[in-house]
Amino acid sequence: MSTIDQDSSPSRLGRGGEERTGVGNLALAFLKLGTIAFGGPAAHIAMMRKEFVDRRGWLTEADFLDLVGMANLIPGPSSTEVAIFIGYRRAGVLGLLIAGLCFILPAALIVLTLAAGYRTYGHLPIGQGILYGIKPVIIAIVVQALWTLGRQAVKSTTLGVIGAVALIAVAGGLPPLTVVLAGGLAALLIAGRAPDQPRRSVTGILGFAIVIAAISLMGLLLQPSPAWHNKTLSLLIVFVKIGSVVYGSGYVLLAYLKTDLVTRLHWLTSTQLLDAVAVGQFTPGPVFTTATFIGYLIGGVPGAIVATLGIFLPAFLFVGIARRGIGRLRESPSTSAFLDGVNVASLALMTAVSWQLSRTAVVDVATAVVALSSAFILFRYRLNSMWLLASGAIVGLIKISMVH
Repeated sequence: MSTIDQDSSPSRLGRGGEERTGVGNLALAFLKLGTIAFGGPAAHIAMMRKEFVDRRGWLTEADFLDLVGMANLIPGPSSTEVAIFIGYRRAGVLGLLIAGLCFILPAALIVLTLAAGYRTYGHLPIGQGILYGIKPVIIAIVVQALWTLGRQAVKSTTLGVIGAVALIAVAGGLPPLTVVLAGGLAALLIAGRAPDQPRRSVTGILGFAIVIAAISLMGLLLQPSPAWHNKTLSLLIVFVKIGSVVYGSGYVLLAYLKTDLVTRLHWLTSTQLLDAVAVGQFTPGPVFTTATFIGYLIGGVPGAIVATLGIFLPAFLFVGIARRGIGRLRESPSTSAFLDGVNVASLALMTAVSWQLSRTAVVDVATAVVALSSAFILFRYRLNSMWLLASGAIVGLIKISMVH
């Protein structure tokens, strides 16, 4: 029995009977994840599933899948948005803020430290050994999450086919949002319109889509001029815009950053930009903390703070708008079918990203052994992933020390 189950009481229940969590527990949980969650959004989501579904029992598999699906429908960093959704579900609006900030803060501080070293010494102090050992463990964690979530998401042969087609579409290079929306629409069309479809459910969904589209369009229209002398304000505008419109991986983020900061504003060189994105990839927590690194290079500590706030602010706003949308999507068979399609397409995205990650993680016999043994331990004994990550880091350090 989980700690939550032992401490249930009416005073801890929110609207609709959802149990509330103390913000202290919520903060500690996400501070831990923000410190150890290496590997990008797919790995982060896998770790959140293990932490909040398996270990703490705060969410069911079905609830967690719905949060992942909704996060993939809105712009911004998907794993951070899942964290913010979980915070809201467990502790209301305050939980929304606490979960998001605590997931972002450790990574932002680590990246800020690296940025200071980079500006002083002109290179990145990358822990190659640690990454060598950790990456194969991350693959095992993601595989376990995909297996478990897939068994929950693929409720029928139809959904299995939609997921397979979505995987092929992602592998073929289609944009993530297109794949996710197409998955939802395909499931909706196959299911057909239910005669008991509530009007307010459809109205709410359309209203949500219109608001998200309007905010994203406003973001696209924000264009600071190279002639502006206030770099702090310009940084804020650039990163609010990016946080409002970006879907997909760090490579999509790279394209937006290059257009604004290298080509148009001439504040960074291409080399600096690639180094900044690399830092976001190999540090724990959200990949979008690339903004912290760039902000520091351009405007010191104030620049780092403004850039970080700018790129993550839209995620908090979008989740705040969408937080009740999941319940409405589940109000009727038709819109519930739409979310089922979104969920299997989202898992297809995770699978494609995980395959790409595995090709850079499992590079020799040692990493293959780490990956396979980690997967066996996770499936057989359900060990806390933090211990596996620590073991992987030790293996990596030993390997590097033997080479040198």
